[in-house]
Amino acid sequence: MANARQIVKRRKAVSNTRKITRTMQLIATARFQQAFNRATATKPYTSKITQLVQELSAATEGGKEHYLMRENAEATKDVVLVLTSNRGLCGGYNANILRTFEGFVRGDDSGREKEIHVVGKKGIAYCRFFGHKVANAIREIDDRPRFEQVEPLATTFMERYKAGEIANVYVVYMKFYSAGKQVPDVMHLLPLRKDADNAAAGGTAAPAATAVEYDFSPEPDQLLEKLLPQTVKTRLYQAFTDMAVSENVARMVAMKAATDAAGDMIKTLSRQYNRARQTQITMELLDIVGGAEALK
Repeated sequence: MANARQIVKRRKAVSNTRKITRTMQLIATARFQQAFNRATATKPYTSKITQLVQELSAATEGGKEHYLMRENAEATKDVVLVLTSNRGLCGGYNANILRTFEGFVRGDDSGREKEIHVVGKKGIAYCRFFGHKVANAIREIDDRPRFEQVEPLATTFMERYKAGEIANVYVVYMKFYSAGKQVPDVMHLLPLRKDADNAAAGGTAAPAATAVEYDFSPEPDQLLEKLLPQTVKTRLYQAFTDMAVSENVARMVAMKAATDAAGDMIKTLSRQYNRARQTQITMELLDIVGGAEALK
């Protein structure tokens, strides 16, 4: 058994660690609340604009299809955007996303080349370690994404899709349902579809196109020209906000578990210290008694 002095030093080190993890837990809790407010505030907008696009698409059936809804059958490349964190200490958050990414890439049998774009230092390090070629490594977007950071990324994807360079755009991210449930998901961003899958980033499926007839001003084709690009940008931004709130939930849970584990370790070390101290006192008493007996 270690002596009392060693146990005291170790207990002090664990106590300092617990202070750090407790502070990180409080910071993650505050950031979670901010990220949660952003994510829940944008979901109704994402769902409603998706529903509106579906209704407009139904009204324009038989007409010219918008380029964001038309499949690029001749393209030989897919874009896969992976959303991970810049910082660690968030449990299995990044591991779950990257495991989903690996499963998606390996399970795809389309034969098209996968162009990988990665957001977050953890995903970039992972791809480099396992030999995945990263076309675009993005480190500037953290757990507080802004729309002006996401919009250029969506615009670039739409321009390349319009030019026929890519066949599909997929986003691998952590989809947020509630504080107790986050699931890694693969969102099909482009081409846009007329079914309810377009609401995937919004958390709930959009209602099916209504049978009610609408009078449009301007014409549905002109409205789609404005709304479809905005839908792509909104869905991508929703994925980033889901990523942010899920990361903070994972870090909050991980730091709470670390704080509780440190507390349990301090209790164990305290018991060990008490036993070691009691043993030391007993040995000192025995030495005193033995010395006294020797003087008789």
